[in-house]
Amino acid sequence: MPELPEVETVCRGLEPVLVGAAFLEVEQRRDALRFPLPDRFADRLRGQTVRTMNRRAKYILAELDGGDVLAVHLGMSGRFTIERPAGKAKKPGNFFHEAGTDPAHDHLVFRMSNGATVRYNDVRRFGYMTLVAADALDAHPLFRDLGVEPLGNALTAEHLAAACAGKQASLKAALMDQRIVAGLGNIYVCEALYRAGLAPRHKAAVLATKAGGPSVRAERLVAAIQAVLREAIDAGGSTLRDYHQADGSLGYFQHSFAVYGREGQSCARPGCGGTVRRIVQTGRSTFYCPRCQR
Repeated sequence: MPELPEVETVCRGLEPVLVGAAFLEVEQRRDALRFPLPDRFADRLRGQTVRTMNRRAKYILAELDGGDVLAVHLGMSGRFTIERPAGKAKKPGNFFHEAGTDPAHDHLVFRMSNGATVRYNDVRRFGYMTLVAADALDAHPLFRDLGVEPLGNALTAEHLAAACAGKQASLKAALMDQRIVAGLGNIYVCEALYRAGLAPRHKAAVLATKAGGPSVRAERLVAAIQAVLREAIDAGGSTLRDYHQADGSLGYFQHSFAVYGREGQSCARPGCGGTVRRIVQTGRSTFYCPRCQR
């Protein structure tokens, strides 16, 4: 499943194409993706202009001038592709590019007022879309329980300490809890814990001191989370199985993985000499170095 850097990359790729443009035509080829599409979905989008594009956790949010927000989750294999308007020489963004895919899985086609055609393709149909009133977004069931954004100012060592004080769950499980930090997924949690030198099986309570304040581990972890996410976004995300950017190209951060998917290989940290191991936590693979993650 695409994680936060991949979703952010797709959102940035769509922004120069969608913002300021109106939906001239919406071709809806099925009634449901993972969940049923909203009633009159195509009619409600038609004529609306996109005001802003943002990301919340792993959701792409397009704010419309009529007061609704188009919320999109890519699921396992959802992807957008963009077709260049005929005769338009200038690219309106780094990710704007002709890209083709199997049209049998093009479930939604958006034709925009600027001449661009944006297709949503989803082989497995695990993605979903909905329309939510902008002033009710924070209270919507999809968003009301989400924690802080990992790249925002609200992710601090103090926040992690307060959320994890006394918790017996593992560090890995706490970081995957979307109520604590929104948008973190398996890959980047593994990589962040490695960078912070923290064992994934530690109790989450180690992020707080006895007095309830943030521990040194919490400080290291915040820095590691934000660094690995920013580097992954700069690299265009990680390509695992079905993930592609909005222009059809691949992300490259997977070439920088220090532990994820590297079971049995030597630790990348200079002078460590350890070997990457894989364990299973809450049904997900965790990769770590037992020598330098303590």
